Amino acid sequence: MNHLEIEMGKYELFMVILLVSGYGFVDGLRMDYYFMMGCPFAEGIVKNIVNRHLQADPTLAAALVRMHFHDCFVQGCDASVLIDSTKGNTAEKDSPANLSVRGYEVIDEVKEQLEIQCPGVVSCADILAMAARDAVFFAGGPVYDIPKGRKDGTRSRIEDTINLPPPTLNSSELIRLFGQHGFTAQEMVALSGAHTLGVARCSSFKHRLSNFDSTHDVDPTLDAQFAKTLSKRCANSDKSEQAFDNTKDSFDNDYYYGLQRNTGVLFSDQTLYNHPRTRGIVNAYAFNQAMFFLDFQQAMIKMGLLDVKEGSKGEVRANCRIIN
Repeated sequence: MNHLEIEMGKYELFMVILLVSGYGFVDGLRMDYYFMMGCPFAEGIVKNIVNRHLQADPTLAAALVRMHFHDCFVQGCDASVLIDSTKGNTAEKDSPANLSVRGYEVIDEVKEQLEIQCPGVVSCADILAMAARDAVFFAGGPVYDIPKGRKDGTRSRIEDTINLPPPTLNSSELIRLFGQHGFTAQEMVALSGAHTLGVARCSSFKHRLSNFDSTHDVDPTLDAQFAKTLSKRCANSDKSEQAFDNTKDSFDNDYYYGLQRNTGVLFSDQTLYNHPRTRGIVNAYAFNQAMFFLDFQQAMIKMGLLDVKEGSKGEVRANCRIIN
């Protein structure tokens, strides 16, 4: 039995464990939560609407995964990123770190349909977690289940987004920041693999290019030819976009190949290959996609449990954009 077969065996065993535990509890949440709550079609409604939007615009897969991450890393997975600003409060979504977050209309449509089917039952936090999961699978990534029963938070403030990792962090800083949320270095590198989907705006990486900052040369960790490509891409606007890897709408391990070639778009991406503590993990995921898929799905399930609101600690919003 070769190494890949062993990893696939681990993957299959993990899926069996998920299925066996499907009716159990995970940190107070349940895999069968909405079945028990009398809304058995909740997950099907989420999947159908998400898939319809993704068929029309495959780039939304990256957007939905990113939205889930930006939610969970600020006050936990409580749909706080969905709340609109008011006259008296600037919400998370209007932070500079979140201005490029999109896909809100997908969550809104899912919520509207679920409120018709099961009023006051399905939380926006669960919708967001399920939408991200379904987006990963739609794009060709691993299938996995998540426990449900999160409640929606009642706080969303711009100052809280300071907890989001900026694209200028090095590997040591990323290890420390993710460690504060309970993640290992390997889990951090696996979650970074979500950048196998989507694009980055020039404003996030132009500091790596010498023609945009006369105080230094091109970032030495950036392939010279790729640096020229990025410079041309960013010549006209900070809002110009560059794909993270060569298969921006497909969930695969090409992102890690890019890091090996020194074509990581963000500094925080490329640093994973240049740091001795994380380089071996990058190489392993570039070599073995099955290993990456297994570690990614486990890390995503763990991320979805960050500071979950349960019972009276939260609510089920009637409208994901507005606190009840």
